This record gives sequence, structure tokens and C-alpha cells, in this order.
Amino acid sequence: MYSQATRRGLSGLPSRASRPLSSSLSSQLTTLRTRSQAPAPVTYLHQRSFNFKSSDRSVADAVPVERQATFEKRQTPSPFDGVRERRAKAGKLIAGVAAASDSDMFKAPAIGKPKSQRWDNHLTAESLSRHPCSLKQAARHLKKPGLISLGGGLPSSAYFPFAELSVRVPTAPHFSESETISSGQVLTIGKYDTRDPATPDAEYDLSIALNYTQSTGSAQMMRFVTEHTELVYNPPYADWQCCQTVGSTAALEQTLRMFCDKDRNDSVLTEEYSFSTALETISPLGVKAFGVPVDAEGLLPDEMDRILSTWDPAARDGRRKPHLLYTVPSGQNPTGATQSAARRKAVYAVAQKHDLYIIEDEPYYFLQMQPYTPSSADAPSSSPPPPPASVTEFLQTLIPSLLSMDTDGRVLRMDSFSKVLVPGSRLGWITASAQVVERFVRHAEVANQGPSGFSQVAVWKLLDETWGHEGYLQWLMNLRLEYTQRRNWLLAACERHLPTDVVSWTPPVAGMFLWLTINHSLHPDVASRPLLEIEEEIFNSCIDKGVLCARGSWFRTEQDTPLKDLFFRATFASASEKDMDTAIQRLGAAIRESFRLS
Repeated sequence: MYSQATRRGLSGLPSRASRPLSSSLSSQLTTLRTRSQAPAPVTYLHQRSFNFKSSDRSVADAVPVERQATFEKRQTPSPFDGVRERRAKAGKLIAGVAAASDSDMFKAPAIGKPKSQRWDNHLTAESLSRHPCSLKQAARHLKKPGLISLGGGLPSSAYFPFAELSVRVPTAPHFSESETISSGQVLTIGKYDTRDPATPDAEYDLSIALNYTQSTGSAQMMRFVTEHTELVYNPPYADWQCCQTVGSTAALEQTLRMFCDKDRNDSVLTEEYSFSTALETISPLGVKAFGVPVDAEGLLPDEMDRILSTWDPAARDGRRKPHLLYTVPSGQNPTGATQSAARRKAVYAVAQKHDLYIIEDEPYYFLQMQPYTPSSADAPSSSPPPPPASVTEFLQTLIPSLLSMDTDGRVLRMDSFSKVLVPGSRLGWITASAQVVERFVRHAEVANQGPSGFSQVAVWKLLDETWGHEGYLQWLMNLRLEYTQRRNWLLAACERHLPTDVVSWTPPVAGMFLWLTINHSLHPDVASRPLLEIEEEIFNSCIDKGVLCARGSWFRTEQDTPLKDLFFRATFASASEKDMDTAIQRLGAAIRESFRLS
């Protein structure tokens, strides 16, 4: 429920709110756009409609309009109704400069849900020693009517050299570049929209967004990410919270410092091949990462249990038994593996058994793709299943997050707009128990101080005020089909150009990456040359031929152990279909040359 502070105002002044596709996917996109049109607007007292165009909004104090509901509506209530009702009951969000906010102001009552466990024994001395920032705490008094502030050094917005920002964006569900040019909306954010009588519904403007903020981020974006978290993941314990971040890399560094201490000889478990930037974040902290074997579904729970059950510090460089797991469950980077729901439950059970805290890094969660249908002549011909026809169906098809299974509060989930909106926004959020988020905020207060105001206000204007939750999910549905098409282009090129007696792969079901396994046992020099040298030879040959693929050894968790396998990682994120075909042809030539194949 919204708090009284939210209804009365949190502080300060009020604020306001193509490329060609295959015929099958093109028809799927057309069907998706036809079926996922926004429902008829519902009008609420003292509140604009939740997800509709400005022309459909009611004026303030309008009497609710009764509309005839469809049979489907009566039988299947929308999961978004609760959000609409809470917003309608709360009325206009008033949150000015440096307004304090948290998820409890915006989420549904947690009736019957347990409270999370405490994690004092996992947190580091550094994390436990942090105190609230005095100036950030003082800003909470700004909500008092008539208060004249001579306290915090908040610059006057009169000296901000930005009077307004305008951006052209797609109109849901018409998301292509060509549609954006022809029929997109131009959104304008003024400096003083919340003070302008011409925009009485304004909830956010540049005078608020571009000033200092709380380290949790703006209240306006906090509301959106909290509602999104509840709609999609619905954590099964009561005291979860969100905190906005400047992206998942910075969030990971902060979290590692909260849970890992080199003076305790701490270590981290992760996939045996893991995100290289994460490994490069872990290492300078004096913390060692240990790899867990994986298969096509990612982490192997039995292997994880075996490693932890037989942990011997003497055989592990003096490191004590790990109490932290870092994992990318969906479209894992670099392997492309996606943990099934059953696999995630098994991983969580092992974490409970050994009291592991889990960092769930999910940049590719919404890029869960359509099944792959091979294009080779000897493959059985079948049509892929139709894509989800509605945002509700889309949510039901997603593999549950570890956060959705977390009854203990032992998961910190990292979300980001980088892979699904724009990476340059440097905007994301974490979700974890209130205790963990409070420690995270204390760190952020003296580190990044929260995400960019430009990013927050632009993303809020698009997602909250223009698209709404349903429009954003329509965008993600469309993105899913776009990446399905891109993956299919790359896989088709691999089938055409790679020597399949030497190279094998598993079609990814999520993410942006294809993990190519090279059968090094067939290499003519395998007995006389180290694998690292053979890998380097193929890599350099690829560069000479005009293609860049990532070397598998870059992602090896335990770099101090001998290389036992040969991999390359290819991405289908941005190259055109033609360029993918050319690139894989060049990769195939480099492999054939190294293996001396005709």
C-alpha cells in the first residue's frame, strides 16, 4: 500500500508525471501486435489512467466511468489490476528534490508471507561498519511544508542549462525503427512541468531529476521498478526491497564488497566458465572464484553439492568454504545455457543446505526465445509454436526467477535496462531483503550516489508515463522475437559453414551468445602443442580473415588450472544476417586451416 507520506508528498515540489524478418517470424510479430493492443481505458478518481494515451486520460475529479466487461475479463482478472487500483487510491505521486522512497510505499500488502532471514554472519566488517549519510538523511526533512533549506548544497535549478528534453519513441506495440519515424511519439520533459498550471498531472521534471537524489534513485522510477518486480517475480517473502543502480557491474562490485572479505579467506562459487567482467571484478578484491561444472542447462546442482560437501581449505589455496554463489541463470554469458525451473529449484535447495547467499545476475532474462527449428534438409520439419498472444501469457511462459522461489531472502537479483532498452542508460536495480538493501544503500551513498537523473527521467517518461507496464512488456515480447530471428540467422550460418565433425553447439534458448565447442582431440597437433596455443592460433587466424570471436579461455573461472577444453563464443546481438553469414564462413575457414581439413 502507498504510505501517507506518498499521498501527502515526499518532499519539495510536485512533479509530473527494420530489418526484414523471415515470413514465419514476421507473421508472428504481426499477430502479436494485433492481439496485444491496449485494453479500453479505465478512469479513476484523482488519477490518470494507468497505461493509455494522454487523449484517453480523465480530468482530475472525474467520476469513474462504468464500462461493460468482457467475459474473458470477468473470468481472468488482469495481473495489472492491483497496480491500477493502488495508483488510483494513492492519487498523484508528489516527490520533489531528494525525496526519500522505498518499495514499501508502492507494493501490495504482504499478507501471509514470511519475513526473510538475517545475513549478519555473511556480511563483511566493511559493510557492517557503514552508517547513514548525514546529508542524505537531512534531505528527508524537505517534505515539511514551508521549510526553508539552508542545509544541503542542492544547486538552484535556475542554473541548470537544460530547459527541456525531447525524444521520439515508438508507440506500443509498433516498435520498429521505420514505425518510430513514421508514427512515433515525441515526448518532451520540461524543467518546471510540476509547477506549470498547464500540466497539473505532472509528476516529474528536470528541476527534480537533474538535482541530487537519494541513493535509492528517484521515487518516480522506484515506483515503476517496484511494481515491475512484483508483477513479474513476486518475491514470496514480505520484506523485500528494491534499490536503483548504475548498472549491474557496479551493483556486483558493491555486493561483493558486502559479502566477501579477503581477510576471512572468502571465495565465490560460479559457473566454470563465467562472465569475464565479473571474474575481473572479483579478483582484485583478493577473493578467489571457484568453478562449478555445467551442462546444457547450466550449473549442475549435484556437482555444486559435492564441491561444498567435500570442501578442504588446504586443497583450495587456504580458502574457507564458499558462502556466496554468483550465477547468470538465463542465457548465461558465455555458454548461453539457461537453467530450467527444475534446475533453479535444485540450485536453490543446495544453497539452502550449505547456507549460500545467491547473486542472481539476469540481464538476459526477458530474451527467452522461441524454440529453434533446424534449417538442414535432414532435420524434421515442424512449425515453431506461436508466440505468447498477450502480456499475461508472456509472463506465464517465462522461467521463474530464483527470486520468485526465494522464501529465505537469500537471493539478490540484479536487473538492468542495458540489454533490453539502452546500455548507455547505466540504469538498473537490485531486489533483495530489506536488511541487505539497507546495507547496499549505505554503500551507494558514498560511492555512486545513485543513477543519472537524465537516465531516470528519460526512462521514466517512456516506461511509466507513455508505455506503462503493459506497453513495456509488449516491447519485451517484440524484442524476444527479434532475438529469436537473430539467433536463427547465426545458427543457420553455422549449419552452412562450420565443419560439424569438429565443431558442435547447443542452440541457446535465451540471451545473445552461442558457445561453440571445438573437438580438440581431432587436432593434428594436440599431442605436441598446448590447447592455449591452438586456441590463439585459431583466434589470430580469425582476425586475419576479418572476424572477431571471443576466446573461451577468457571466461575460464579458474585461470590457474590447465586448459582442458577448446571453446569460442559468438554473439548474434548486432550483426546483420549477411554479416553473420560472412563471419561464420571466415570462422569456419580458420578452423579448417588449423585442423588441416580439406
